[in-house]
Amino acid sequence: MFWALLITFLLMQRKKMDFTLRIYRKLLCALQQKGYHFLTFEQYCGSLPEELKEEPFVILRHDVDLKAKNSLRTAQIEHELGIKASYYFRVVPQSNQPEIIRAITALGHEIGYHYEDMAIAQGDVERAFAHFKKQLAYFRQFYPVRTICMHGAPTSKWDGRELWKHYDYRQEGIVGEPYFDVDFSQVFYLTDTGRCWDGYKVSVRDKIPQYQDQWTAQGWVYSTTQQLIHAVQKKQLPTRIMITTHPQRWTDNLLAWLKELVMQSVKNAIKRIFYVK
Repeated sequence: MFWALLITFLLMQRKKMDFTLRIYRKLLCALQQKGYHFLTFEQYCGSLPEELKEEPFVILRHDVDLKAKNSLRTAQIEHELGIKASYYFRVVPQSNQPEIIRAITALGHEIGYHYEDMAIAQGDVERAFAHFKKQLAYFRQFYPVRTICMHGAPTSKWDGRELWKHYDYRQEGIVGEPYFDVDFSQVFYLTDTGRCWDGYKVSVRDKIPQYQDQWTAQGWVYSTTQQLIHAVQKKQLPTRIMITTHPQRWTDNLLAWLKELVMQSVKNAIKRIFYVK
């Protein structure tokens, strides 16, 4: 009876639900309507066209941690809107699904490696780098990968970025890693970590602490996607933004949506207690 009532209530509130594909499309459309151009991270790391240097833009990034099929749906929505984005895949089977990677590549999106080699190698730097090179070669079967992005791995004591204190990813043909190669003094960072847009409060690694206080002082703090859309429509956002989403969170399937809501709420509580400093 409880679950039946809950599902009935959610169906009645469906238009107000956050982290659905419907509201994701609405966010992209709002940004387009206010003149924002969309870039892949690879494009950002190259030479920006002259016409974009004074124009507002969004670097659109997706970290495919789990549920790879969800990422294909967001990629299809973007393709329908004429948007190209960057999709970063892990090596775990929940993310690394070749048919999905090929389909997203075919839509014109960028593919990158969502690396977590230090965690996999349990801090062994040499083994981690060997693993990195092997997986980079694997993903280059699908796309000429030129950018990479750390997977936060909140339960691991090893930060993947520590690998680059010992090696240089540029020697492997990599032109960019967001946490090193985005000028966040000029680019505002938004991430749906924690299933909210102020997820820096519960994030272990997916955050930019050196600039967060400045952004908060500017009033650039949002919890829901609707709040973010409202800020876009009122022209209250800065003109240069990186948006990171985790497609596993975005679905129109009611049961999957409810499961993600419950699971993420539990994860956030655990991270607040044990991991967030």
